[in-house]
Amino acid sequence: MTLHVGIDVGGTFTDAVAVHDGRAVRGKAFSTPNVTTGILDALGVLEGRLGVATGDFYPQIDRFVLGNTIVTNAVDEQKYSAVGLLTTQGFRDTLRIARSARDDERDPHRTAPPPAVIDRNRIVEVPERIDSHGDVLVPLREDAVAEAVDRVLATGAESLAVCLLWSFRNRQHEEAIGRYLETHHPDLPYTLSSRLTPVYREYERMVTTTLDAAVKPIVAQHFDHLAEELAARGLRTPVQIMQVHGGFLSAEETSRAPIAMFNSGPVGGVTGARLLGQHLGRHRVLTADMGGTSLDAAAIIDDEFRVLPRAEIGGLPTSLTAVDIETIGAGGGSLAWVDGRGVMRVGPHSAGSVPGPACYGKGGDRPAVTDAALVMGLLNPDYYLGGTVTLYQDEARDAVHRHLAEPLGLSTDAAAHGVYRLAVSQMANAVRKITVNRGHDPRDFTLVGFGGACGLFAAAIAAEIGVGEVIIPRNAAVFSAYGLMHADSVFSAVQTTPWTFSEPAAQLEKEFSALEARAQDWFESESIPAERRETHREADMKFLGQIFEVTTRLPSKVFDDEDKDVLRRRFIEDYEAEFGVGTAWTEAEVLLVNSRVKAVGRTEAQRITDSGSGGEQHFDDARECVDPVTGERRSVEVHRGFGALGAAHGPCLLEEPDTTVYVPAGAVVEVVDGGHFSIRLNAS
Repeated sequence: MTLHVGIDVGGTFTDAVAVHDGRAVRGKAFSTPNVTTGILDALGVLEGRLGVATGDFYPQIDRFVLGNTIVTNAVDEQKYSAVGLLTTQGFRDTLRIARSARDDERDPHRTAPPPAVIDRNRIVEVPERIDSHGDVLVPLREDAVAEAVDRVLATGAESLAVCLLWSFRNRQHEEAIGRYLETHHPDLPYTLSSRLTPVYREYERMVTTTLDAAVKPIVAQHFDHLAEELAARGLRTPVQIMQVHGGFLSAEETSRAPIAMFNSGPVGGVTGARLLGQHLGRHRVLTADMGGTSLDAAAIIDDEFRVLPRAEIGGLPTSLTAVDIETIGAGGGSLAWVDGRGVMRVGPHSAGSVPGPACYGKGGDRPAVTDAALVMGLLNPDYYLGGTVTLYQDEARDAVHRHLAEPLGLSTDAAAHGVYRLAVSQMANAVRKITVNRGHDPRDFTLVGFGGACGLFAAAIAAEIGVGEVIIPRNAAVFSAYGLMHADSVFSAVQTTPWTFSEPAAQLEKEFSALEARAQDWFESESIPAERRETHREADMKFLGQIFEVTTRLPSKVFDDEDKDVLRRRFIEDYEAEFGVGTAWTEAEVLLVNSRVKAVGRTEAQRITDSGSGGEQHFDDARECVDPVTGERRSVEVHRGFGALGAAHGPCLLEEPDTTVYVPAGAVVEVVDGGHFSIRLNAS
């Protein structure tokens, strides 16, 4: 008997999936501020639906994978612990100077500085210096360390970041500070840049290190509480945490670098969409994950999702490797409002789970996207989450009327339709950013829409960007939690190792061998069997004189002089795939900047033989709705029952216990592969 559980903590709902001897069950619960309560509530839903005797559920769990929003929320809301920073003397203002505080805003009067992570009073300089070759110019004295640490702690710092100049070339001084902290302040959380991200670019490395230290106390507080509650209920298997780079690590490994949990839930959805695309033979896939708080979009090309070597987190550039996900504040709970110019806006602020949209009846009185969908008749107020949550239509209409229709001089229906169209437009723009803005034609892709709210919007998003087919997975409402269970265990070791093709191949091979040794140590520490181990070599490369790099995969074998031509050709191919054919500066010298070894422990996920969707009886009805395209009221067919529907023509609504799907006029929807909805637009 096997029991695998995946949990995705969102801003509004906590989603859960369990696979028990091939049978899948799913559940949702409202997210809670302390995170743990929402997780336990969702697990309680699974326990009830599995029919496992009380007290037997947790001890039977063989695998527990978690994607959460603890770090994401802290970054988005800029609510950090009081973090201190130790840096090299003379470099106290690196974070303030940033990259000249410039952003995409072209008006100099509106250019904003980067978000502040740390109070400048908590940045303390240490007299020491290492040069670019790793040679010590100014030795580090222990009394200087003691004085600097005392000064930063006197400011009320709860954690400490250490980022010294050129420490990625020689970590001697940072390690000395680490030893001092372990001896004299053993309970103080700290992060060394040379351990977390030993790569060049001082600003990005300092941002990443400071963010990591700033969220460590927050993560520790939540994780300790969660671990205690799960252990008290009998959980024996280790908790595995999804990471920003697309794989999971153990909770212990994650606690050393919690910043890597940023966007961990949405990454699970991208992983699930890649697997679904492979299974259905769709190798170019766009993902749209719309929950209660946001929409997350990603592109999967030739079965691979794009990974960024320098991810942006909370408007700050970092040196983290991350799955490329475009996030906007457009979810079911996103609030609609009228700005000072009398223009309707949607998001980025969300009603969350409490008080939630007005229709939840929990005290919220401002209209959200869910309220607009209810006013339009797209949602059944008596069948939300399978009837377990009642929606209050009068409250939704009142909120839309008072806050939108009345100020804008519109009817309530027109205001609700405006919210829908505005949300669709914003979400379509997010998808364009990961396609058109990067040289890809959306018409070449299939859109996979998931998250509890996406079914009502996916076809409209696809129509706006020219996508011809939409897939709504059978477990769309909890799809990210499903994807978490199918993710691999991944560890990445990276080091700045400048190398050009004029230098011996043996020099580069030495660097990769050292990184692979770290990867093998990780395999052993995680007890991953040899037959499930894979290692991949990657390099961040650029033409000499350029600023940023392109990541290229190396042959996974000993690198010798005969491989130089192969590596150069691969780099040029990757460069032109990114920037266009003919853009490569082929006559220029190529510089390899960072060497990276990616270690993968392949997951043995259960094969699902029973999707848990066969118990819903087929049911046909009709309901009057505001047409999302025309804004006119019309009668549309309503179908309920996942597997019983063979095919139908739009316009129609497909009601499932935890999601509702809108099929527009002219489209045809079919059930494929045992329960997924395939919507072909303009099929007629």
